[in-house]
Amino acid sequence: MTVAILLISHNQVASELINTARQMLVSYSLATSVLSISIDDNPDNFRLKFMQVLKEIDQGHGTLILTDMYGSTPSNIACDMSERHDIRIVSGLNLPMLIRVLNYPHLSLNELEQKAVTGGQDGVTSCHNTGCRT
Repeated sequence: MTVAILLISHNQVASELINTARQMLVSYSLATSVLSISIDDNPDNFRLKFMQVLKEIDQGHGTLILTDMYGSTPSNIACDMSERHDIRIVSGLNLPMLIRVLNYPHLSLNELEQKAVTGGQDGVTSCHNTGCRT
């Protein structure tokens, strides 16, 4: 059993990120699910859907929730669960964060939370003086 990953974003941001990650990685073993909210969605209805998906995706080792922007509706709804010991939430979802998490399926919930944070931070780089070469 592994940690489950739940991506929550505005519109199709999370769907596009997971689709891109699937193309890049070919395969990964972590259970993942995506929830998207649009401007027209009712937050209360979305909250109910969120609770249902949390139950469905649970693998018995916790759930890492990645949201697109801190303080926004997806993040606020996820943060309602922040008191639970089996849930960790990281905001600022980006592709390097997601790739980093999916590359470490054997890690614990706490370790994956840290990988998400460092992956997201390390993935933000100014290319101005580097000539965009690694």
